Amino acid sequence: MIMILYWILPMILFIFGLFCFVSNRKHLLSMLLSLEFIVLSLFYFLFIYLNLLNYENYFSMMFLTFSVCEGALGLSILVSMIRTHGNDYFQSFSIM
Repeated sequence: MIMILYWILPMILFIFGLFCFVSNRKHLLSMLLSLEFIVLSLFYFLFIYLNLLNYENYFSMMFLTFSVCEGALGLSILVSMIRTHGNDYFQSFSIM
């Protein structure tokens, strides 16, 4: 029973993160937070998977490093958009 909880909990967290990402399309900051939640649920799933197979956790540390780089890139895009447009609403941006 506990082994099933190890697999179901990260999947539920991932689905909740996807739902928040799809439903919050108004602000860039809320989308970035939901993306970070998805990445953390994937990290949790990867960590459990590697521990159950008795593998080393080097790949999970690489994944965590790339997710930190992704978060820093997202925040830099957020700062540049706020400096140029004054807000982070998606409706105020024009595609052209």
